[in-house]
Amino acid sequence: MKIWSKSFADNGPIPGEYAFCVPDAASHVALSSNRNPDLEWDEVPAATRSYALICHDRDVPSRGDDVNQEGREVPAALPRVDFYHWVLIDIPSGLRSISAGSHSDGVIARGKPGPEAAGGTPTAGGLRHGLNDYTGWFASDPDMKGDYFGYDGPCPPWNDALVHHYVFTVYALDVERLPLEGSFTGAQVLAAMAGHVLAQASLTGTYTLNPKFAK
Repeated sequence: MKIWSKSFADNGPIPGEYAFCVPDAASHVALSSNRNPDLEWDEVPAATRSYALICHDRDVPSRGDDVNQEGREVPAALPRVDFYHWVLIDIPSGLRSISAGSHSDGVIARGKPGPEAAGGTPTAGGLRHGLNDYTGWFASDPDMKGDYFGYDGPCPPWNDALVHHYVFTVYALDVERLPLEGSFTGAQVLAAMAGHVLAQASLTGTYTLNPKFAK
């Protein structure tokens, strides 16, 4: 199984249009166009009945003490944790591409609706979006808190000494519909897929808001 994108090269930088935030000289960061990137995949097992897509940032600081603090830096040696940016399940077996901007185009305060995703309805067994981790990140912000379904792009700490890696993985599954109801998270999808993955392929993009690294 293989995966590729017209939006960025494997292990290459993700363009700002696919990010939640871009660098800003005056305020460190500014909101971006937040479009989902193009993704395409092929060479899938013949027994595939659906796909699941997960994008996660593997480099999120495990502690927030230094995050976005003036005069401080998030050390590269700090242990890192996962942050889910996109969870999409029940993708029909005949679909092998997702167009740029088809599932996200702009930052939506309080999050995009879900779990129904473009191209399907939950009752008909179509595509469903899970909650991404901006749901928890904005939980204490009265202007932004809400349920963030679908794709919301990169916005790493602007003072992080580590360039972040965003891993887009498509899983070929032997079931048409995962046994999840209502709202669900990336971790719950991974648990539900256990024993049903026929093959998988990943594509990694990098992103930073740190002016030391950003071009």
